[in-house]
Amino acid sequence: MTVVPVALGACSYDVIIEPGLLASAADHIAPLTGTRPVVIVADANVGTHLATLRRSLESTGLVVHPIEISAGEASKSWATLERLCDELLALGVERGDHVVALGGGVIGDLVGFATAILKRGCGFIQVPTTLLAQVDSSVGGKTGINARAGKNLIGAFHQPARVLIDPDVLATLPPRQLRAGYAEVAKYGLIDDAVFFAWCEENGAALLAGDRGLQAQAIAHSVAAKARIVGEDEFETTGRRALLNLGHTFGHALEAEAGFSDRLLHGEAVAAGCALAFAYSARRGLCPAGAAERVAAHFRAVGLPDGVPSAGIEATGATLVEHMRHDKKMAAGTLPFLLARDIGQTYLDKTVDLADVTAFLDGRDR
Repeated sequence: MTVVPVALGACSYDVIIEPGLLASAADHIAPLTGTRPVVIVADANVGTHLATLRRSLESTGLVVHPIEISAGEASKSWATLERLCDELLALGVERGDHVVALGGGVIGDLVGFATAILKRGCGFIQVPTTLLAQVDSSVGGKTGINARAGKNLIGAFHQPARVLIDPDVLATLPPRQLRAGYAEVAKYGLIDDAVFFAWCEENGAALLAGDRGLQAQAIAHSVAAKARIVGEDEFETTGRRALLNLGHTFGHALEAEAGFSDRLLHGEAVAAGCALAFAYSARRGLCPAGAAERVAAHFRAVGLPDGVPSAGIEATGATLVEHMRHDKKMAAGTLPFLLARDIGQTYLDKTVDLADVTAFLDGRDR
């Protein structure tokens, strides 16, 4: 077992990582729920994991109420949020209760936001079942839903009470989903850990081929990296936490053009966005061209997109930049970008001219 503390004062919690953890999850959930019924919100793809978790909880005498949510980004909507809140209220969820989110990032974001607003805030426990959720979205307390104007534009900071990660559940994850999650793993190396990115270059292919030891190692390293950054800047006020958005400004624009659908998964968009951020940095003379090509080459090598065409997007630079104008980080007409001076040397730049980004995107080799 690996325990990674997320130090946030009164909102601190532990991320517990252990193979086979799902079968013994009651040991970590029951101390929080007491004898109260436990509501598990799960997506439609995790039926086997739901059965395992339910058996663990019911073996201790707890009453379990499952709620199923359709899988996919489309569930991060007002309609699904309303339905979920109504069901939670109908089940009598109280402010002191803890709702369990079992699934990928969509479920974690949705349940986290629902519990942030239900009765002005109740507890929740993250049990992520995708690599992307395990290494990124389950930690840090960013919750929310999408709007027509863009991704994650409605939400709240609401920290989980605990995060339970079982690397063994990745055995049932489709290869495409595993690759998408891996983009967030590599991102931690690109942000401020060149040694870890080199580790990814050496081990990424084997990790994606199913090496459980490498997967567990990548999860623990990624969670520790995110916990450290979140602990320094919980509400993204100093700029430190903004580093975690590397690749997301370009990536969210690609996702918006794809209609926030399975046509382009979030992690695929992040991979393309990271490569674009490095390519744009190289174009401006901020980082070596070789570093940008190294990033793009690694994503290509593991089957992830490295730009607009490989992400399956056909759009002008102006169209993609228009999506960026709806980014929640826009302030006084300026959109901060995560750029790089080299691998492991990402920084926040608030001087980027969107007209220059348009020209860059139109000038990419298609």
